[in-house]
Amino acid sequence: MKALEQPVTAPSDLPVYLKLAMVTMIWGGTFVAGRMLAGALTPMFAASLRFALASIALLLFLGLAGIPLARPSLKQGLQLAALGFFGIFFYNLCFFHGLQYINASRASLIVALNPAVIGLASWGLFKERLGRLKVAGILLCIGGAGWVIVSRDPALLQGAAQGWIGDLLIFGCVLGWGIYSLFSRNLNDSLGPLQTVTWSILLGTLMLWLACSATGEVRFETLGGLGAGQWLSLLYLGVLGSALAYIAWYDGIRRIGATRSGVFIALNPLTAVLLGALLLDERLSALMYVGGGMILLGIFLCNKPLARPAQKTL
Repeated sequence: MKALEQPVTAPSDLPVYLKLAMVTMIWGGTFVAGRMLAGALTPMFAASLRFALASIALLLFLGLAGIPLARPSLKQGLQLAALGFFGIFFYNLCFFHGLQYINASRASLIVALNPAVIGLASWGLFKERLGRLKVAGILLCIGGAGWVIVSRDPALLQGAAQGWIGDLLIFGCVLGWGIYSLFSRNLNDSLGPLQTVTWSILLGTLMLWLACSATGEVRFETLGGLGAGQWLSLLYLGVLGSALAYIAWYDGIRRIGATRSGVFIALNPLTAVLLGALLLDERLSALMYVGGGMILLGIFLCNKPLARPAQKTL
């Protein structure tokens, strides 16, 4: 006699995919916003202002929503401090200093390596299974992102004088973000994405301001010389590109894992190109379409569920 089993329908991951796509599209604009501030503010001061705004936005949200700020344990506090150091302090020093040497497009080309770094680290440190489809998806995302960026500006491959310094600094962003993404697992489960992001940003912001004060880079008088576009860039970086996007990112990691979430970063350059076509009347070439198709196929393959072995019935 065969046992009758009712199929269990797993919840759809589509809302998570849409949220991660939105987040990486927002991040696609942070390179342009950061570049707009590169000549007006010192890197440390710009990063400090960005996350001061993010901290204010997060605390306001918690207050309006009536959610108390959690009190982490000593162990959780040390973990949060590490996340704040690598994901906020270290990342943003590399980010703003790197954009002093190279342009936003070249920086986004390097950041496109994020899926590979996160995937390899997940496999090496946490023994996360990397099947052939995931590996193929990661490679397609990296290749597609590179294709889109280089098709837009082939001169990026040549590099400028001292451009290697900017390359190394932006690669520091990749390493910092990998640590920030991978070592949040326990905190996401125990505190939740909102509290984890809020505490890591608060602690990282404190580190930035302490370092900024120690180096004498706190110069509020320079804010009077900022134009409207630069103020909007700061608000974009702080509120959208940090507070809201970081919460959604950690929620995505909690739901589908760091590797599957990481491949969405490949959408950053594609977003930049599409926005350039829509807002700046820039041309889209056939090669850009090919690269965009590679990115989308790579995300699909990396997030395609593995086939489960058939269960025998009696």
